[in-house]
Amino acid sequence: MKHIAVIGLGKVGSLVATLLNNVFTVTGVDKNKPADVPFETVTGDVKDAKFLEELLSKHDAVVSCLPYNLNLPVAEAAYKVGIHYFDLTEDVPTTSAIRKMAETSKGVMAPQCGLAPGFIGIVGADLCHRFTKLRDVELRVGALPRFPNGLLAYSFTWSPAGVINEYINDAEVIHNGMRKMVPSLDGIEQINIEGQEFEAFSTSGGLGTLCETLEGKVDTLNYKTIRYPGHARLMRFLLYELILKDKRALTEQILTEAKPPVREDVVYVYAVVEGWKGQELAREEFYQAYHPITINGQEWRAISWTTAASVAAVVEMVANKELPQKGFIKQEEIPFEKFLRTKNGSLYAKQP
Repeated sequence: MKHIAVIGLGKVGSLVATLLNNVFTVTGVDKNKPADVPFETVTGDVKDAKFLEELLSKHDAVVSCLPYNLNLPVAEAAYKVGIHYFDLTEDVPTTSAIRKMAETSKGVMAPQCGLAPGFIGIVGADLCHRFTKLRDVELRVGALPRFPNGLLAYSFTWSPAGVINEYINDAEVIHNGMRKMVPSLDGIEQINIEGQEFEAFSTSGGLGTLCETLEGKVDTLNYKTIRYPGHARLMRFLLYELILKDKRALTEQILTEAKPPVREDVVYVYAVVEGWKGQELAREEFYQAYHPITINGQEWRAISWTTAASVAAVVEMVANKELPQKGFIKQEEIPFEKFLRTKNGSLYAKQP
């Protein structure tokens, strides 16, 4: 695997292409030509199936960094020409369609390779492997401005369309041993991180395929998004009391203009697993706060590099034949130690 196409050169996609270009030969693809990037670029419309197929037939793999609703045509083109496919989607219907293709694919079909779903599932699975019998698995991730202002206390450093999608769609959990769906923005809990108060609440897609993998093996499994206190209440007001859930494009516009990206952000990753090691009840935890870092002389937000490095590391592992070479890859099947040993996965280990 030498030639990789990266489609969508936005906040995260341009960094994915930059990271992969240090290991592979990369072609970046976007509807607009980006300025001053260290890799070859092509302009085109991803809705044009002929363009996509002709482009991807010249590559060994493709990484889609597009909004969740534009991933499927790229996956279908990759499937048709028989190359590896990776994306960052949190969207469950998109992942389900890709899984169906993966049953007969010639290459790897690996969606959900970002931060959550993605990295958090790899971390959670690593903790699970330390137990002989599981009881509870609780995964938490938050991408936040370090210095929040206003009642919403948020900044859209990540795709607004993706955030809104996570807030509206139901979330899959395991509760009292039963796999079920629960409303997003519900299940609010208080979290204290190094003396600072946060809230966490259910959002869709963060577990990826983990509920399927752990069904019948745990009493409790859930994923929640970390925010500053009061955020969920305001988003419920916006989406449900003002009924903006039915006007996603308008909601996206309002929130993007009200809460533009900030330079100083932080990503919190917290995972806790309880269960038995032999006859002894035990608890294992993982916690890390990730901050902006400099890559190739340019500073990147925490949400950008933690998302980009995750998918880039998975691409490396497939190229190195450390993962299956065809079919669907679940994030929880990716060994954490091998992930950290890749060039891009090692960025997570370098944090203070």
